[in-house]
Amino acid sequence: MSFTEWFFGGIDNPRVENQWGPLHIATLVVCVGLILAFYFIVKQSKAPQKVRTGIVCTLAGAIAFFEVMSRFMYFMKLYYFHQPEMNGTGLLWILLPKPWCAVSCWLLIACVFVKKPFFYNFASLSALLCSFIFFCYPGPGYNNVHLLFDNWYSILTHALLLVMSITLITLKFTDFRYREIWKLGIGFLLTFVYGLLQIYVLKTQTDPMYFMPHGDIQEGILGISYGLYLFLYITLLLIYVNAFYLIQDRENVKGFFRKISGKSKMKSA
Repeated sequence: MSFTEWFFGGIDNPRVENQWGPLHIATLVVCVGLILAFYFIVKQSKAPQKVRTGIVCTLAGAIAFFEVMSRFMYFMKLYYFHQPEMNGTGLLWILLPKPWCAVSCWLLIACVFVKKPFFYNFASLSALLCSFIFFCYPGPGYNNVHLLFDNWYSILTHALLLVMSITLITLKFTDFRYREIWKLGIGFLLTFVYGLLQIYVLKTQTDPMYFMPHGDIQEGILGISYGLYLFLYITLLLIYVNAFYLIQDRENVKGFFRKISGKSKMKSA
């Protein structure tokens, strides 16, 4: 296999069902190792603020590198190699981040420039959810005989999503306080609006947020009705988001319920 074939594809690359193989496990082990290493490096550093910023910028830079290289690859496949698999696509399809995972990549890149706790919250929770789903049932990247660039792009970007999202949390870039949760809500709302635009206006994806009927997760993995799937989708998303706020903002939550309990006792007295 030549470098051109490895990078741009265009060769026969049969699918395999080997999601749970050694590479998947090794990827997770490396991710955990990096997260722990970053935490202890910052903890032992004499200039922790500078080091933690450097780590986040490096991770965001790695994500940006793969995002740019991926777009270059697809551009060449469409306009230079004219590969049949690119039929029906165009420049807009290449340039825009399409599924939720790709959107999360660009949210993490934007963290370096926005530098606001609410944005760290939104980007980290979005990225962590995407990477969690991917590593629970790894598919793209692991499911071909040959590991081409496109395969490694999928594996490494999801690994970086996992590492950077947890690193943002463990290094305390995030600040999960209920008084600011409305900002997170707006972020997720805009993400879903963008997903709907992709489906009905831009027509670059058919199910970028994995909530449309007859999707891969609903029918291919879970095999349940769409009504039940949508109910679980919304419920689990709400539980997932609130878990982080309940843990970090638990004192305010306890105080809120104490006030409610106190008012109830006064009324009943």
